[in-house]
Amino acid sequence: MSRQTAGAVGAVALIALGASPVAAEDATPGLVLGEMAPFEGVKPGSTFAVPASFTNTGSEALAKVWLSYEVSHGLSHTELPSNCLAWKVGGFDEIPVSTKAVCAFDQTVKPGVVYAPEKALTVGVLDSALYDSVNVVASAQDNSPGDEASSGPVRGTGPVLKLAEQPDATPAAPGSAENEDWDAQKVAVNAANTADFQVTGARLKGRVGDTVDLTVKFTNAGPGWMYRGTVGTPATQVLIKMPAGTTVTKGHGYCDKLPSGTYECGTSQAWVDEGDGETYTFKLRIDKAVPGAKGSVALEAKPRPFDRDKANDAADITLDVAGADGGSTGGGGTTTSGGGAGSPSTGGTGVTGGSGTTDGSSTGGGSSTTGASTTGATNSATTGDLASTGSGSTLPLAGAAVAAVGIGAGAVLVVRRRRAAGR
Repeated sequence: MSRQTAGAVGAVALIALGASPVAAEDATPGLVLGEMAPFEGVKPGSTFAVPASFTNTGSEALAKVWLSYEVSHGLSHTELPSNCLAWKVGGFDEIPVSTKAVCAFDQTVKPGVVYAPEKALTVGVLDSALYDSVNVVASAQDNSPGDEASSGPVRGTGPVLKLAEQPDATPAAPGSAENEDWDAQKVAVNAANTADFQVTGARLKGRVGDTVDLTVKFTNAGPGWMYRGTVGTPATQVLIKMPAGTTVTKGHGYCDKLPSGTYECGTSQAWVDEGDGETYTFKLRIDKAVPGAKGSVALEAKPRPFDRDKANDAADITLDVAGADGGSTGGGGTTTSGGGAGSPSTGGTGVTGGSGTTDGSSTGGGSSTTGASTTGATNSATTGDLASTGSGSTLPLAGAAVAAVGIGAGAVLVVRRRRAAGR
């Protein structure tokens, strides 16, 4: 065979190979969800229906499809059909806990036709609901959770649910080429609810030269949880001012010392569940007696429309130096501090929010990611006034691996393994 002939044959072969994927791509079915509006002002204790629908925008029929419904911490699934399985998801690696239900439909889905479940799945609104979300995914493949599942699956007990054609609905336009076999939509659910952020101060006692333990707290007293849904954003920030005449000899890992001398403290997660919070501990050396010396702990001044009670947003840190009138120089012992002014609280992990209205009805917010962040400090376990530097709110985590993992519209920031919160 001549070189010209061989070259022509090779060219034809290459053209044929190049054409094959195009033909296959044209035949690939596509799934596109219909648009869903946010749910505004839902009340704890109520339920609402999720009107999920989708169109097969491809050129061939599908023999089986899956619809999944993932709800955030303040929501729950009501009775599920028996062709649906449910899992608890997250609660570690900066992923807040959610519940995911995956429903399988063994029936033909024709191209160009809009389908929806014969009966829309309902979702319950819990007492902890505030800024929540439902993430719906239509897929040509089983999208059950993998390692991120913390429990399950649990099969539904209701009658089998089927898909029904929606002849009066307008078919969706084709989606992007990258997502031809699935589509996702995260729908905001903003509840008519509140969350009470509060801080607890302390009363310190000691002599000049003593080192005392300072413990102050931030608590979300509920009833709503809080998740800002933004990677790198703490649930809140707490500002701690030390009493005059003292030096910090050991700081807290989530706190940075600002140029003003005040400590800016973040939270260990980007969310805070109801009844949870953060405990901040310091060691203070009493250098001298300053009459009336007083510090403070206060929430940052950013708006919190979901938090109606402002009286517990700040508390005092008092210092009683024994023998101050006689100029006593204590013997360098150690005393401890108890919780002082402010409402009692419990420590824990903390989250985040969205926007809301002062009448208790929440607005905006709602989109969530799986992911979280800490504010934190360069002055971790051993830092004091001399060692603490910087004024930011970012907790450097040496060696932390950050991986963006996409399922639907979700993104996950993996920072470190955390124990799942009990539910």
